[in-house]
Amino acid sequence: MDYLAFFSAFSIGLLGGAHCIGMCGGVIGALTMAIDANQYQRRLLLITAYNIGRVSSYVIIAVIFYLLVNSIESYFSLTIMRSIAGILLIAMGLYLANWWRGLTYLEKLGSYLWRFLQPLSKPLLPVTKSWQALLLGIIWGWLPCGLIYSALAYSATASSVHNAALIMFSFALGTLPAVLLGSLFAERFSIFIKKKNIRITMAVLIIIFGIWTLLNSQHDHGQSIETKDMGNHHIHH
Repeated sequence: MDYLAFFSAFSIGLLGGAHCIGMCGGVIGALTMAIDANQYQRRLLLITAYNIGRVSSYVIIAVIFYLLVNSIESYFSLTIMRSIAGILLIAMGLYLANWWRGLTYLEKLGSYLWRFLQPLSKPLLPVTKSWQALLLGIIWGWLPCGLIYSALAYSATASSVHNAALIMFSFALGTLPAVLLGSLFAERFSIFIKKKNIRITMAVLIIIFGIWTLLNSQHDHGQSIETKDMGNHHIHH
């Protein structure tokens, strides 16, 4: 098992907290505003159910995407996915720091699918029951998001579909602190996470992850070529 990949995915989710608040802020508000502020346990139950649904969607998407990429049965497809993951992480960091917002174009592509899925969430509002929150989380997990796409590309480089699911699950766990804190302490946490120094620090760390992923993909590619050349050398002899 690649524990470094799990930790990296968790860190990506954790560092992307500012983006998570921006993307999920509306639905979190719908969850919390539907229940009286004094009913903390009920609010927590709805928020937990929502996040179980959201995390489940991420894992399902990762499994589907991994199987699609793996069906190509080419090492080079995995190398390409590692490179794409690295590029997307760098783009995500630039996006968070507000230095370059090119990732919005990728999110616009995902919005075509979202047009069909978003209407499914309307009958669930206002959310007053845990099953509504769960279904809302499952639907909201498909929301077009550059951070999710980065983690998705990263999970597709796993050695097995099981590890791909675990990598995406690790990423989802990393997003939980921001989403949960944003739910329970929305105003205070939003002010904290939007501070320029906090946002830029997180952005730079994600960019470093992206560069590391790119360098690692090139290193693996070089090793594969070297191994192939050695094999051909032995055959000739």
